Amino acid sequence: MTNGQPTRVGFIGTGIMGRTHLDGMVGRDDTSVVAVCEPSPAAYAQAIELFDRRGLPAPPNEPDWRRFIETFAPQLDALFILTPHAFHFAQATAGLEAGLDVLLEKPMVLTADEAEALIATRDRTGQLLVVAFQGSLSPQVREASRLLRSGELGSLLNISATAWQDWSTLTTGTWRQEPALSGGGFMFDTGAHMLNTVADLAGEDFAEVAAWLEDDGRPVDVRATVMGRLASGALVTMNACGSAIPSCHSEILVFTTGAILKTGIWGESLEIQRAGTAGLRKVRAVAGLPVWEQFLNVRSGRIPNPSPPEVGLRMARLWDAVRESAANAGSVVRMPTGGSADDRVLAAAAGR
Repeated sequence: MTNGQPTRVGFIGTGIMGRTHLDGMVGRDDTSVVAVCEPSPAAYAQAIELFDRRGLPAPPNEPDWRRFIETFAPQLDALFILTPHAFHFAQATAGLEAGLDVLLEKPMVLTADEAEALIATRDRTGQLLVVAFQGSLSPQVREASRLLRSGELGSLLNISATAWQDWSTLTTGTWRQEPALSGGGFMFDTGAHMLNTVADLAGEDFAEVAAWLEDDGRPVDVRATVMGRLASGALVTMNACGSAIPSCHSEILVFTTGAILKTGIWGESLEIQRAGTAGLRKVRAVAGLPVWEQFLNVRSGRIPNPSPPEVGLRMARLWDAVRESAANAGSVVRMPTGGSADDRVLAAAAGR
């Protein structure tokens, strides 16, 4: 809520993820869903049911996203974008240009060039941009990041991350296995959470990356291995298996000179073992908030932006290097480093 008035939001995309978020937003006193953009009549009909169940009038639908922004922007405060990955850059750019604050589903964009251009638009328009990565939005990841940046755990040594799911079966026949729409396979879909959370926890640029992406006969990658060296010299490994038996899980281990941290790619929990203690111990959990509620809190100035586009830029640079290395049989890609981007991230967050 801003100035006591409900935040007027427009939805672009009411597919499964869109309806999941929408279900928690319909009927909130601090939120007014003004209109939606959904080209699928079936998906729009399912979205209408969420309003019908609460006895609320359904918002109008404009299937063309460009006409949607042009028509409804004057009636909106914010835009929530939940569309196939390839549309994120153009739609978020248009939303910011129209004077709207934007909550953008993961992954932010397809490439580092798009990420840099989107940040430039954010800066020029002065609008808010939050990326809906559960990891960066998780209180557990924020606490882990605070501990790592504070220096109390010593220097960063290694990060090891693994994610697995029966993704290749679950996404058969969907846009997620269409390269032109998805921009990648398992590593850029569920695995994008791993790329982003690792980049967030690392808090610095990658200097070298080597990667292998395996498609197992599908149009996109379903298995991946990434090795990297950070600018500080810390080492990173990421292992992604999207052809696992029915399951969906992850693990991230962070090793420093003074501790071991354990979390997941969605920041579900946090455990720590400090030097001189026996075994990992759970860090007292702080209840997470729905993505939309966090967006409202950032928009009102109650909290800094936990998931700014600067973190998305670091992830996009990493993904560019992963694709380049994989396309060259795992050859090492050396990346230019300009030091840590933490100062820029914090400055952006403090400024909304």
